[in-house]
Amino acid sequence: MPKSYSLPMLRGIRGATTVEENDADRIAGRTRELLQILIARNAVAPQDVASAVFTVTRDLDAAFPTVAARSLPGWENVPLLCSREIPVPGSLGRCIRVLIHWNTDKTQPEIVHVFLHGARELRPEFGERVPGDSDGPA
Repeated sequence: MPKSYSLPMLRGIRGATTVEENDADRIAGRTRELLQILIARNAVAPQDVASAVFTVTRDLDAAFPTVAARSLPGWENVPLLCSREIPVPGSLGRCIRVLIHWNTDKTQPEIVHVFLHGARELRPEFGERVPGDSDGPA
């Protein structure tokens, strides 16, 4: 009988966070926080990341989230893209979203998606409390 090999598959990891104001340092800080948590929860090695797409809502234009992503060790050569989120009336504002395309042998149910701060309301089942949340202790 031939030996069975498990080959990595391209999977998506989703995450989102919010900032209090349209400020370059806050956008960078929250982007790094989000990525660091996603990387830790999923044991992501940068060399296994095929690409990442970031979106921001129309009220965030002080900085590109990709600049913060490139500051992480090993992420200098990961293909990154920024785009603007569709401005649906009544949707969550000051929001940064990311979709990481990751080569892994984990199954889809094993992937840990993370939604932080005000973005927890988007996907409560993936919400995670962190220090600094305004609605109670983390």
